[in-house]
Amino acid sequence: MRPDYIKLAQRDHITLSRWRAITCDLPASGLSRMASGSIRARREGLQRGVAIIMVMLIVALATVLATYLAQQQQLWQRQVESQFDRAQARRLGVAGIDWARAVLADDARANNTDHDGEMWALRLPAMPVDNGEVMGVIEDRQGLFNLNNLVRNGQSSAPDIAQFQRLLALLGLPGELAVALADWMDNDSEAQYPGGAEDVYYLSLPQPYRTANRPLVELGELLRVKGFDERSIERLRPFVSVLPLSKPINANFAPAEVLAAVIPDMSLSDARLLVQQRRGKPFKDIIDFKQRLPRNGTQMNDQDFSVSSEFFWVTGRARVVNSQVTTQALLQRSGGWPVVVWQNVQ
Repeated sequence: MRPDYIKLAQRDHITLSRWRAITCDLPASGLSRMASGSIRARREGLQRGVAIIMVMLIVALATVLATYLAQQQQLWQRQVESQFDRAQARRLGVAGIDWARAVLADDARANNTDHDGEMWALRLPAMPVDNGEVMGVIEDRQGLFNLNNLVRNGQSSAPDIAQFQRLLALLGLPGELAVALADWMDNDSEAQYPGGAEDVYYLSLPQPYRTANRPLVELGELLRVKGFDERSIERLRPFVSVLPLSKPINANFAPAEVLAAVIPDMSLSDARLLVQQRRGKPFKDIIDFKQRLPRNGTQMNDQDFSVSSEFFWVTGRARVVNSQVTTQALLQRSGGWPVVVWQNVQ
């Protein structure tokens, strides 16, 4: 008997005696067919097992792929929704600027005096909108000291520099900052003394650059000017502005420090008392302002003050779902509809 038959017999638990009995009754061809059929059955069983495993792998792969696609679809949908919410919030923020322009235009038609008791100066709570809220604030910018006044017609202005130096002293900052800023904006290349700086100084820095030789556009530019840093800028922020034109200071909005800096014979304590009195009774005109000054403002220059404003700062915030946009703009109202000097949307 061939070894293959013995192995088959052992696999099927057929005893050797039984195997002999079977094989004795079968011809050789029958034995061959029996062996080949058993091998074919094993192969078919193995193929069926492989096919089942392949099907399981395909199903698993399809499940993973479907899960990934679903996650990507959800991510894409969230991104689209976020972009839509931000675009809607941006539109609301820009609309807030137009609202401020309309309010200021109505105010100009109603009167020619600006003070903190008017409707446009009130801080209103946020107003609800679909899936969010929107709010806007209008602030006067002409009651502050305009840093661009330090240079007039391309040349440093000594009276304005002196006023700014007094303001710096009241705020505990070095007076040399005024001279350095004037040099930064004027047209010449001669450094003023003491504290001035022109191209020679800035080109010698580790990262050299030149002076601007032009008016400031926004307060952050001070970081490039000799002597200024974040601390000094934040100290100045409540008292100074950056306006494109030289305009008189609105006495109804000027802080006590600005009043004391611009009026030579006024002390800070007198200025604070005047500001306190102004809250209940704003100045009607320059004559009213001078009459309420100590010594009737004998040292005051009438050209330095007014009781109306032309420049305003608008801040609008809009939130839609989780997207928030902040819009800031400088408006100029020179009769009629205010114009946007510049704006920033973040």
